[in-house]
Amino acid sequence: MRVSTAKDSFDTDVAIVGAGPVGTLLAILLGQRGKKVTLIERWTTHYGLPRAVTYDHEIARIFATLGIDSENDDAINFHDELYYCKNRDGQNLSIVDWQSQSASGWRVRYWFNQPLMEKRLLGIAATLPDITILRGWEGVGLEQDSEGVTLSLKQNPEEHGSNGEHKVIRAQFCAGTDGANSFVRESLGIENEDKGYFFDWLILDLIPDFDYVAANAPNPAQWQLCDPKRPTTIVPGGPGPDPKGPARRRWEYMLLPGENIDEMQKPEKAWELLAPWGITPENSDLERSAVYRFQARWAKQWNKGRCMIGGDAAHLMPPFAGEGMCAGVRDAVGMAWRLNGALEGKYGLDVLDSYTTERKEHAKHYINFSQELGQIICIADEQEATERDARMIADLAERNNAPVPTDICQLGQGAWCADSAHAGELAVQGVVEANGKRDRFDQAVGQGWVLLGYEADPAQAITKEQRAELAALDGMTVQICAPGGACDVVDVEGTFKAWLDEIDAKYVLIRPDFYVAVTANTPEKLQERFAKVMKELHLTGAPALAAE
Repeated sequence: MRVSTAKDSFDTDVAIVGAGPVGTLLAILLGQRGKKVTLIERWTTHYGLPRAVTYDHEIARIFATLGIDSENDDAINFHDELYYCKNRDGQNLSIVDWQSQSASGWRVRYWFNQPLMEKRLLGIAATLPDITILRGWEGVGLEQDSEGVTLSLKQNPEEHGSNGEHKVIRAQFCAGTDGANSFVRESLGIENEDKGYFFDWLILDLIPDFDYVAANAPNPAQWQLCDPKRPTTIVPGGPGPDPKGPARRRWEYMLLPGENIDEMQKPEKAWELLAPWGITPENSDLERSAVYRFQARWAKQWNKGRCMIGGDAAHLMPPFAGEGMCAGVRDAVGMAWRLNGALEGKYGLDVLDSYTTERKEHAKHYINFSQELGQIICIADEQEATERDARMIADLAERNNAPVPTDICQLGQGAWCADSAHAGELAVQGVVEANGKRDRFDQAVGQGWVLLGYEADPAQAITKEQRAELAALDGMTVQICAPGGACDVVDVEGTFKAWLDEIDAKYVLIRPDFYVAVTANTPEKLQERFAKVMKELHLTGAPALAAE
């Protein structure tokens, strides 16, 4: 089915319900390509308290395409350190490599302040004339047909009373990024797969008036205390109000059986728990005290007709791997390139199905991984904790205390070729020289559908029809070579050569979300695998097959 071209019958191309980081990023990625977007937010004012505090290298790579440099931004900081799980005696149970530079060209882990980051994203959205933001409105009805989606809205009763205004929006597509109690998901009748995992934790966000990390050296800046008497997380909370001043800090405490949520959220309880850490009302401001229920669940379906869901509307995971918001940001990018292509008449609507198959399995990996970490951390039984400690200390010693690398996660089945090495995984990125500048590949060359050839012309490795298909996707062919070679892009540090040698490939097709669609070491293999991916995109025909 092709997308309707009768734009005059629509108020907007895409209606997005929920203007948190996921919905706002999706709006930006659509608005940058000239799509008309209506971003709908229940509350009239921006929520100014911390929530997520960390993201990984892939999110840094995505933010970089918006001009947000994770190593030079007032909303973001990093600690050049490993991440530790320790028992109550201070012995290391596990060490995770949150220190290295990742294969995607950015540091493994960053810490940030979500309100500041959201304001940054909202500021970018405000510069795009095709984005309209409706604040103070909530969805009350959703209907869809073969041509589009009809969304009924009303002003929220908490701020506008019971007699608030109503309006109806007609959109070609609708995206629900409206949180765990998603109106869009419920309206679509999508059920959740729930793993039955529930733990209540008290989250305390602090603004110390001193440098906590320096004052507590040599203790790590980011670590997990696996004490059965009270499992506790101690991590950065992103920059403070003054980027040059002390940074925020976060403590998270597992609630124990019989503890009352209301009592635990009172400030006096916070100061009681923080006192052993040298944090007092005299040297710190308590920015937030809230109990959150850590859960593990995902929606069984992430797209239905012309509607899609993402972020907490599609999945909830324990925070132990720091991947909750990361998964939502990936959702936004996965929705954006498909919706942009469908609205531009490049893909048929069936391309939306691969959003569910790819993203659901990817998110499930991190949900399961986070739950496994939680099963280690959230042990309140003394005997069980003693057995855990002995087992993990022995395992760490057997590895000679080597940090565990961050894992490589593959997309679920979708628009990539399963018999290609590294396909379905995030593409490696190195520093290159191109277009008169030296930078990471994404910033020096660009992004989108990129067919890369190492010391070989990728345009000559595919057929005439395939070149036309790539052109119809606004894709580019890029020849890269070692320093001293004569080609488009110079592999300054040898990153691409090392990667391609490792996977025995000469050609790589990279998608707009930076995931590898195809790798191949011969033109014949490239052509065969390229064709499989184009089939998964449900190309709409002309102009994709037009003669050159």
